[in-house]
Amino acid sequence: MDKVSFLDELQDRLSALMQGTPAADMQKNIRALLTRQFARLDLVTREEFDVQTKVLGRTRAKLEELERKLAELEAARSVEAVKR
Repeated sequence: MDKVSFLDELQDRLSALMQGTPAADMQKNIRALLTRQFARLDLVTREEFDVQTKVLGRTRAKLEELERKLAELEAARSVEAVKR
């Protein structure tokens, strides 16, 4: 669940609880407080996490390919050095 939908659901629940009470304006204050607290946690959305996971996967694949090519070049260089 992303933080926006979590906050919306929490707001709806608090609103239902506070209807008809003198604390009705407390809803805005609680939402603002929770928003500030979640912002301090430096959370990311699931979508952002998934995007970064894909980027990391591509980066790892590219690194493995470069390591393989480097190993081939080093092997070829060793063979050339032995021939001399």
